[in-house]
Amino acid sequence: MTIIEPALIPEVVNKPKLYLVPTPDLEFGQEWSHPKFSANPSYLSELPNLHEWSESFVIAVIEVWSGRRSAMQLAKNCHRSVIIKLIRQGQELVTPCKIRKIYLSEPIEGVAETSVTLRINERVRSLILRFEGVDKRWICTELNLL
Repeated sequence: MTIIEPALIPEVVNKPKLYLVPTPDLEFGQEWSHPKFSANPSYLSELPNLHEWSESFVIAVIEVWSGRRSAMQLAKNCHRSVIIKLIRQGQELVTPCKIRKIYLSEPIEGVAETSVTLRINERVRSLILRFEGVDKRWICTELNLL
């Protein structure tokens, strides 16, 4: 019986590493998806502290919904489609929100998936966010209030 070392199996040796391919902002159209204009992924060491940054971003989102902050103040840290969702969902919410808990997950370097539980009146709702580290900053590429 022959024993094959795992290092000698081609699938193990040539296993590709996962890396971030920045999500294009579809609101700008195809001409902005050219590599000359696309965002460059950043290493985790080049990005702001995720825990502090995501907490301040969620607070800013709630301030937008409550009318204390303009949605355009978040424009440099969001895709345009996220700003549109943020404005639309803010018009639906009339009552203030309170943050219960923030959960962070980093599936690969430079990507953060965040879920936030919010108390709105007597209901508990979830806010789902996706952040990508590009051009040495975090960008919100997805925002959904469930």
